[in-house]
Amino acid sequence: MLTKIKMPLPDLMSAALALDDSILDVDQVENLIKFCPTKEEMELLKGYTGDKEQLGKCEQFFLELMKVPRVESKLRVFSFKIQFGSQVSDLRKSLCSIDSACDQIRNSIKLKEIMKKILFLGNTINQGTARGSAIGFHLDSLLKLSDTRATNNNMTLMHYLCKSLASRSPHLLDFHEDLISLEAASKIQLKSLAEEMQAIVKGLKKIELELNESENDGPASEIFCKTLKEFIVVAEAEVRSLTTLYTSVGRNADALALYFGENPARCPFEQVISTLLNFVLMFKQAHQGNCKQTELEKKKAQMGREMERSKSSLSNSKNESKERSLSQQLQEKKQKTKSTYRREKDIR
Repeated sequence: MLTKIKMPLPDLMSAALALDDSILDVDQVENLIKFCPTKEEMELLKGYTGDKEQLGKCEQFFLELMKVPRVESKLRVFSFKIQFGSQVSDLRKSLCSIDSACDQIRNSIKLKEIMKKILFLGNTINQGTARGSAIGFHLDSLLKLSDTRATNNNMTLMHYLCKSLASRSPHLLDFHEDLISLEAASKIQLKSLAEEMQAIVKGLKKIELELNESENDGPASEIFCKTLKEFIVVAEAEVRSLTTLYTSVGRNADALALYFGENPARCPFEQVISTLLNFVLMFKQAHQGNCKQTELEKKKAQMGREMERSKSSLSNSKNESKERSLSQQLQEKKQKTKSTYRREKDIR
């Protein structure tokens, strides 16, 4: 790493202390952290009294780092500052995806109507039994629609549902368009978001502690403190806003299971989203299958009609051929009769 450094070591450290991310990126800063000397290495170098120019580049680098109080801590602050913007942006994006998915699910009139029709379908099938008057069903029952087949084994309940909707309520077939954030939300784990939120909050506390320590360093950390104070003002405002959003989204996500009458402890947000996404995919697949089957039946019917027309045409052609043949035979017979009559007349 040291061989790749193109600027003098003092300039490099000045850029690091100024928290200047236009000169150093996060990878370079992380590499600097890896090369920070250990306590043992620092003790050895502190006792060195010879010509520093005679030292290797690595040792000279260590000496330059040692001029900065708590250099490793300051470099970690720099790394956090560089990544802070993208971390906050990514976390906010994930939170907004979850929030949008929750709102879209609860506000979809079409999804509610489909749920009602599924409940009606289940009660119709179970009519006359204890389950024939249900007022609801578990969310995972949605996935069983593709496993349950009709008595003739030709159609699943999912296919039947899609066919019924296509003929009676075609406006409900595109209900999945109400749930455009569902797929993005299915890739997010609330636990991971909690860890990301915690890392940002902890990171901010650490840089505040380093600022307090650095204010006692004197001139060596003057620029560092000035730049860090400006950053902390902005970062604290961002974290407050993010914390508010995180809390709101958490409540929204927990309420989603309750919306479907499920226990959040047994059916967490991730399971609700995964179940609904799989239902959407199965629904679309079944509908497409129905459409293909309908198209195939239309083609078969068309071919049947064409074959009937072809048979009819062939039959008419044969009849016409027979009629022409009989007519021709009669003509020939007439001609023969006339010819015989002439010969007999000539003989007389």
